[in-house]
Amino acid sequence: MSQDTLVKRQFGRRARLALSPSGVRAVDDQAHAARTLWNLLHAWWRMMPKEKRTLANADAAIRQARKDIDFLAVLPAQAAQAVLKTYFRAWKNCWEHRADAPNFKSRIRTVMSVDIPQGRDLNITRVHRRWGQVNLPKVGRVRFRWTKDLPVGKRATVENRITGARLIKDALGWHIAFRVQTLQAAPGPHQGPDIGIDVGITVPIALSDGETYEHGEWLTPKEKTRLLHLEQRAARRKQRRRPGERTSRRLHRTYDRIAGLRAKAKRRALDWQHRTTTTIARTYATVVVEALTIPNMVRSARGTIEAPGKNVAQKSGLNRSISREAWGRTVTMLTYKTARYGGTLVKVPAPNTSRRCSACGFTTPGSRESQAVFVCKNPDCGWSGNADHNAARNVLHLYRMGLALVPAAGRAVVRRAQRVKPATAR
Repeated sequence: MSQDTLVKRQFGRRARLALSPSGVRAVDDQAHAARTLWNLLHAWWRMMPKEKRTLANADAAIRQARKDIDFLAVLPAQAAQAVLKTYFRAWKNCWEHRADAPNFKSRIRTVMSVDIPQGRDLNITRVHRRWGQVNLPKVGRVRFRWTKDLPVGKRATVENRITGARLIKDALGWHIAFRVQTLQAAPGPHQGPDIGIDVGITVPIALSDGETYEHGEWLTPKEKTRLLHLEQRAARRKQRRRPGERTSRRLHRTYDRIAGLRAKAKRRALDWQHRTTTTIARTYATVVVEALTIPNMVRSARGTIEAPGKNVAQKSGLNRSISREAWGRTVTMLTYKTARYGGTLVKVPAPNTSRRCSACGFTTPGSRESQAVFVCKNPDCGWSGNADHNAARNVLHLYRMGLALVPAAGRAVVRRAQRVKPATAR
């Protein structure tokens, strides 16, 4: 196989760490030091003139800060350099209109993480079938769950190796995400059919060919009962706390248990999304989705004092349901997975896809009789069917008619591409 048909790919493999209490404190200190270093670097950036905001000057400022501030010394030097590179990359993404400008990181809302930029420092070994060991700088040897094979030892080559790792903390504890670089064959053009997708709440994913992907509740009835009990306990303890009084350790433990159950639900949702999007990307060549502005969809209906909103409680429940389905994360997964398998993802305008009849093409009031039933009110048509599949067929029809959203000057505009011959059944 020639080098032209091979491409370098980098992906992460995440595993749970089995840290001792002292190890947890050590990694926590490193994560807080990394966050503090980011904030100091951002303050330095805002203070310095534009001509002095260079990588060399920032590196010198970091070295001096590690000498002047004692607790920054717990962070390994290479991890501090990784913070510097990440900060400059954040500004580059901002200048190229891929992300917002970087800002200060708060202690509460920021995900605690520490970067290990060099893979040779990890010294990974496999203990037995379920556990492996990794070397963490300034922490020592730590066990982790061996859930997937890693290119270590004789399996590690120049083309297939671990280039680094990142320690990440969530409600379930500390995890390590290995960065694995591998050389794979470049995917050829996907030979599968085109498909339109309509996302919803009752039916999470509906395809234009009649297929649906649904899921149940992320927590079992026993876990949901436990979560409700913990939330009620936290509310009672918070109510008894006097103004200005510090949060008790019992309340902190209750909050940790609530966060653990919610993190378990999120991991199950992620697993379902990964399996579903992988199946779609493997099966279809072109995946067409609606260009939804989700932040506007989940905006509160509370209004103002002069113009109060209506049905605020119902709108809040709808916003929670939309956020729970994580439509944006599904589209993100489909974007890189379709590219991995040689396909493409296309976005089309979203208005009227749920109200238009996919059989006759007319939009008549009252055609969508309920969440699941669509009956065309056009006297010459009268087609009836599932409302979600009807919307998915309309999404695919917009793509075949040449309406696609393409990025231009940082925004999405409508462009009429070369007209594609519509299929028999739209």
